[in-house]
Amino acid sequence: MIADAAKKLRENIQKVIVGKDEVINLTLVAVLCEGHLLLEDVPGIGKTTLARALAASLGATYRRIQFTPDLLPSDVTGLNWFNQKKQEFVYRPGPVMS
Repeated sequence: MIADAAKKLRENIQKVIVGKDEVINLTLVAVLCEGHLLLEDVPGIGKTTLARALAASLGATYRRIQFTPDLLPSDVTGLNWFNQKKQEFVYRPGPVMS
């Protein structure tokens, strides 16, 4: 059952990512083990495309965070901002909360 789901997931991702079978397999291992995954490589290799294909294949949402020197924690996790019309704080979730 899990093997069939993993096979379908792999085939679906391989429709988008070509020639990166080992990366796809290791990505699926991380997902199926409920682990974490850090994709590091030079620009233009398909890291973002792989993440989008994986999210689409799982029916999940995809959010990208571009890390810059001036990035604040609230830019990632979200923040409470004060709505002056309603006179209350409203939580606006960041991309990591997708």
